Order: sequence, then structure tokens, then C-alpha cells
Amino acid sequence: MICFPNAKINLGLNVVSKRPDGYHNIETIFYPIPVKDALEVVEAKTLSFTQTGIQVDAPVEKNLVIKALNLLKTRYDIPPLEIHLLKAIPFGAGLGGGSADAAFMLKLLNDFCRLNLSPEELEKTAASIGADCPFFIRNAPVFASGTGNIFEPVELSLKGYHFCLVKPDVAVSTPEAYSLVTPAAPAVSLKEIIASPVSEWKNTMVNDFEKSVFDKHPVIARIKEELYRAGAVYASMSGSGSSVFGLFETPTQLKGQFKDCFVWEGQLP
Repeated sequence: MICFPNAKINLGLNVVSKRPDGYHNIETIFYPIPVKDALEVVEAKTLSFTQTGIQVDAPVEKNLVIKALNLLKTRYDIPPLEIHLLKAIPFGAGLGGGSADAAFMLKLLNDFCRLNLSPEELEKTAASIGADCPFFIRNAPVFASGTGNIFEPVELSLKGYHFCLVKPDVAVSTPEAYSLVTPAAPAVSLKEIIASPVSEWKNTMVNDFEKSVFDKHPVIARIKEELYRAGAVYASMSGSGSSVFGLFETPTQLKGQFKDCFVWEGQLP
């Protein structure tokens, strides 16, 4: 059985306050995008895990796919499996690729092993893996608050927009990105902003991480500028970076402008 875990982007991101536990409360919109990995399981005599595509420098036991498997194995009878993950979503990019793989593994095992778990039960399990992991269970746009773990469905469709995602060969430290932001409640709620035309988002929607990340990594700022010069109606860094995306009303052919970067172009479904 095979599935295709997809990435997400952040439409706006406000760092609202610092919590007593050291984490931060945020507000953002998670939106699914069709940049995908491939994840396959087949029954086998012994457990095996193979990862191809983009190489992830982490031991197998720390892979979130295996973590998802082990969580379910503590509660249910899961047979030995041969697992193959084809990694195509860039990591360290603010796209939630690892969380997507874990959530889709939970859904895949639920179907493959006929566990009959409800979406609510899957979300509860996913929450123990990562704050944004439950988002990928329903995989629909949400307003996320708390640490990015409290979801409220929103009416939002970007269907028909042409989408360009650019990820430079740059690593951004999320803890460092948070340390350089001064938390503050936004003047206008993202829920109100996304109800306005996309063409107005450029002037109203912000990602609080951009200023400090752009100062340290000017290449990320230049990518955003290039996307606007190419005709994007809205462009932004996703999460704490390092990927940047643009929404366009017409098809793009921009790979030649970002030769040393991962580039994905296509129409949003």
C-alpha cells in the first residue's frame, strides 16, 4: 500500500507571546501544497526501512515514520513491514515534511492493518509526535494557534493559483529564529486577512521570522524579491525558513533563475 505525504506552507506567521515553559504562542495559517514524498508499506517477515531520494542525516530510529510505527505498535498488533520512504520534500525548509511523513504513516497503518481509528484518535496520536503533525491527518487549511498545535478550520481555497516554491541551500536554526523575534499580538487577525483578496495580502500579511532571518541569510530575502519581480501576487517565507513561495495568476518558468536551489512549480489543486 502506498501514499503520498504532502508538505504545507505557512500563510503569515505571528509570534504572539513567550510561554512559561520556554516555548512560544503563535498564530498562522497552515495550507497544504502538492509537494510530495512517497511512502509504501508491504507485509514482510522482518521489519525493514529504506529511505531514498533526499538524504536525511539521522539514524533510522529517529525517523518520524518509525516513531509513528512504534507508537501504534505499543497499542495494536502490527505485523512486520517492509517500509520505503522516497524523500522529495526538502527538510529544514518550514514545510513540515517530517510531520507529514509521520501523520501519513499513521493513516497508512490505520488502513493497511484495519485498525478503524477515527480522525480524532489519529490526531491525538499524531500530537505526541510533533505540534504540527495532527494537521496532516485531515490535511485541510486551518488557523493554528498555541504552539502551532491548536487548529480551527478556515474557509480558504487557493485552487487555480500557480505556485512556485524555492528552497536555497541554507539551514535556519528555528530556536535561533525565535530568539531574535520580539513577541507581539498582531494588529489584524490572520483570519480576517485571508478573507480579503490575495492581491491585498502583500500589504497586510507578515511572517515575523522574516526580518531576522533575512538579515542573517540575505539569499532568502533575494528569493522573495525575485518572486515579486517575476509577478507573484503574494510571496513569503514559510515558517522559520528557509523555503520561500510565491502565488501567481499565470504559469511560471523560474527554475533557471534559481539554479542552486530546490524549485517546485505547479498549479494548486
